[in-house]
Amino acid sequence: MTDGTQRRSVGSLPAMENHAAGVPAALTRLVWGLWIGTLVVAAVFVRNDPGWAVDGLVAIDGLTVVMWTVVTFFSGIVHSYARRYLAGNPDKTQFFTRVFAFTLAVMVVVAADHVALFAAAWLAMGLLMAELIGHVDGWPQAQAAARTSRRYFVGSAALIAVSLTLLWSTTGATTITGILDAVGGLSTTTAVLAAGGLVIAAMIQSALIPFHTWILSSMTAPTPASALMHAGFVNAGGVLLARFAPVVTIEPTVMLAIVAVGALSALGGKLLKSVQTDIKGQLGCSTVGQMGFMIMQAGLGFFGAAIAHLILHGFYKAYQFLSSGSEVTHTSPSAVSDHTVEYNGVVAGVVTVVTGILGGALFAILTGKGTIINGGLLLTFFVTFATLHAARSAVQHTSLPATFRYGAVPLVFFPAIIVYAAVYEAISFMLADLPVVTASTELTLLHGVIAVVFVGVYVAIETGVHEGSGRLYVALLNLSQPVSDTLLTSTEDYNEY
Repeated sequence: MTDGTQRRSVGSLPAMENHAAGVPAALTRLVWGLWIGTLVVAAVFVRNDPGWAVDGLVAIDGLTVVMWTVVTFFSGIVHSYARRYLAGNPDKTQFFTRVFAFTLAVMVVVAADHVALFAAAWLAMGLLMAELIGHVDGWPQAQAAARTSRRYFVGSAALIAVSLTLLWSTTGATTITGILDAVGGLSTTTAVLAAGGLVIAAMIQSALIPFHTWILSSMTAPTPASALMHAGFVNAGGVLLARFAPVVTIEPTVMLAIVAVGALSALGGKLLKSVQTDIKGQLGCSTVGQMGFMIMQAGLGFFGAAIAHLILHGFYKAYQFLSSGSEVTHTSPSAVSDHTVEYNGVVAGVVTVVTGILGGALFAILTGKGTIINGGLLLTFFVTFATLHAARSAVQHTSLPATFRYGAVPLVFFPAIIVYAAVYEAISFMLADLPVVTASTELTLLHGVIAVVFVGVYVAIETGVHEGSGRLYVALLNLSQPVSDTLLTSTEDYNEY
């Protein structure tokens, strides 16, 4: 990964005493201190609900407390992991400084009340992540990836600035709380334009199709930065929709569009993953799909469920990226593709369907969602789908014989759905002071069509039907390609010997 000017980065590690270790160690301790502080804040918040605020500048509510706790925890893990990962790296102080600054920017985003502070922190968050993606100095592909992501993130910030300016000019309020208090007086046109800008900005941030190119081009980022990106940065799209829920829920058409784009990415991410050959590429496509599920939940009006999903996904994806090195193995090509779970006829189908129905019923009992025919029914359906898929995927990667896997899936799935329901209820409790936490949508024919198409396409993927089309394979391969400037095209690009 060198050109004529880059320092050597392959070979034995330089002596540790030649590089300052004080800053990384200090920042690691500081971020863990921040996490402990957020736990104290969360405890006080739950006990007293103090409603802290600096009028006109910041407002600390349930969403702020939840995201502070999650973000600082993930950042602490990344800081600790990176101290070993970047041992001997001459630029590790710069890396740690950027990661810590990114953490602070995210904390400002979720606490900001003034629209200018919110927009500025959102932009800073994106620019810092772009710097982390292009961290390796002198690597042309890394710099190209940073430029690509920077364009997307600046575009996202610009859309937010335009939407907030429109809302400010219409309501006269310079704070988010003031705007949300006045949304009842917005015209339909203003509400749709503002909500549209916010939704597209969320789609860009969460790497939803067709804005997924930046995340597939970001594989030049050091693994700790990738973990922070997939476990935290992409979650900002869901946080944005939850924060401005009173705006995006005004027009039912906008909510239906959110469900549609979420479903497209949920399925598209799974399809794109099927043509990826490298571990980080597969994880990137998985993130596209999981963020699609999260956005769908927001589109159904269950913003607490969306926040719960992004938190659970963050834990899972952080682990996946930080352990990705252990997944790299040398294997011989196989004539049979690796599906999520082997499909062996009626038994597998019956076990899957029965497990899903029982799990959905359990989720409905624990949360009260899905017991009547409204958006809650689809929420239960999609949560069951996502959790069952994760359980089956986990079982597939064990050494159990195929027959025993059918029995193992329920053993993994039922505890998982209980945990999901518990986290959802806890998050909903913490978000109770938000203007809108739940705004369940009325089901329409289009919702039914989306659900039917979703199931049909998912089953086709699981059974390998899609693999019979060479044209589809080429289309997916083209759609999953990073920007050409970010690709390593020859051995000389990365082999220093």
